[in-house]
Amino acid sequence: METSKNLGIRTLRSSLKSALDGTVREFLSLFSNVLFAVRLLAAWAFLTFIGVIVDQGKDPSFYLSTYPPPLARLVLRLDLVNIYHSYGYVALIGLIVTSLTVATFVRVIPKRMPPLRPVMIEKIPLHATISLVGEEQSIRERIEGFFRTRGWMIRKREFGGTEWTFADKHNWARRGVLVAHVGFVLIAAGTTIYWALGFSGETTVLSGSSVRIPRTDALIHLERFFYKIQPVATKSGIVYQPIDYVSDLIVTDREGNTRKERLLVNHPIDIDGTLYYQASYGFAVNLVVSKDGRPVAGIARESLHEGDAIPLDANGESLEYARFAPSIDRRTGAISPDPRVNDPGVVLAVFDADRPVGQALVPFGGSLDLGNGYRVSPQRWTLFSGIQYRHDPGIPLVGLGAFVLLAGLCISFYLLPARLYVRIEGSGRAWSVGIAATTVKGYDLFEDQFRAIVAEFEQSEQHALKAHA
Repeated sequence: METSKNLGIRTLRSSLKSALDGTVREFLSLFSNVLFAVRLLAAWAFLTFIGVIVDQGKDPSFYLSTYPPPLARLVLRLDLVNIYHSYGYVALIGLIVTSLTVATFVRVIPKRMPPLRPVMIEKIPLHATISLVGEEQSIRERIEGFFRTRGWMIRKREFGGTEWTFADKHNWARRGVLVAHVGFVLIAAGTTIYWALGFSGETTVLSGSSVRIPRTDALIHLERFFYKIQPVATKSGIVYQPIDYVSDLIVTDREGNTRKERLLVNHPIDIDGTLYYQASYGFAVNLVVSKDGRPVAGIARESLHEGDAIPLDANGESLEYARFAPSIDRRTGAISPDPRVNDPGVVLAVFDADRPVGQALVPFGGSLDLGNGYRVSPQRWTLFSGIQYRHDPGIPLVGLGAFVLLAGLCISFYLLPARLYVRIEGSGRAWSVGIAATTVKGYDLFEDQFRAIVAEFEQSEQHALKAHA
């Protein structure tokens, strides 16, 4: 009875071990498969591309107002507005790292760093046989000296009573692919750190006002904003090119320390480890809405940005500040192409619920009759600065990973690791030296070098014989 029980336990253990071994083999086969890794990278690239073309981290209202309604609903429903922080994106990076790790140890290492073992020299495409005369020990010493003085690393092994000499050059370069894989792992780790601890966003601040940045508690006050426009004459006419826009700021960090900063395009400033970039600028306006000559109560009078709207009544009518017009051509009544502020106005649009009713260009100092006793007047405009901010503690790791990845690729592409197999056979003073060569990049790339090595070795042996005679 006990024997039967033990037999059953052993059978169960054997079955579990076989099942586990089969699962491990399937896992290693799948994750070391190059096609599987390529598919993972393609999926990662596709999600990254979506993250580039779809603005990330905005309010739902931004997408509803920017994209067509069906597309906006699809973007929000699939949560494409937060791709880089999604669990799927990070899980995909984890799968890629796992695939690279498995492929490295299952395929790359065994192929690029083969063990020292005898080969059938005649079966290798790059091989040669050289007949030598002399004492065996002397011949072995000359062979070893020849390769060692030319930068080859020499190792000897005995197999079945036969001593083999293995000569390697650039053997360390076999690890180039491993170095590249480490670089990708570092990049993935840096991306994961950003997903866990990083954030980004954007804000606008009016000239003379302040804004507090969420999550950092930094206070930014815009003292002055200015920009420069340079007219450039081209064959098609005058082109007005912005050459600079600058924000003079007073910033207060989380410790309460205050300092002045000048924010320039492509020159971010650092506040408590968060980088702030000069991204854009624009014009905020103040509108006064009146009915029968009296200001309408309840309508906000704060500065409006382009795209902001104010309600006119309870029936769904609204007024939108659509665009700022820096200069109005008084002869034609149209907006001048000159973006410098000269005779400004605003483009206002009226909506009935979501249905556009019409729009008009209204100069500052003028007014627009909206009907039913309503009238709107643009009162003043204020420059604002658009600032983007980003906190990414994984940047140093990503930079290091990019350097390591590039170094690994350079090692892999520009260096050619090669191994020579040398076997000596014979007796007395008649010996036959067989030499074969293998590389990690095929035989064609090393064919000329191999022939040169063989010819140089034969020439050195001839000189040795003459010197001995």
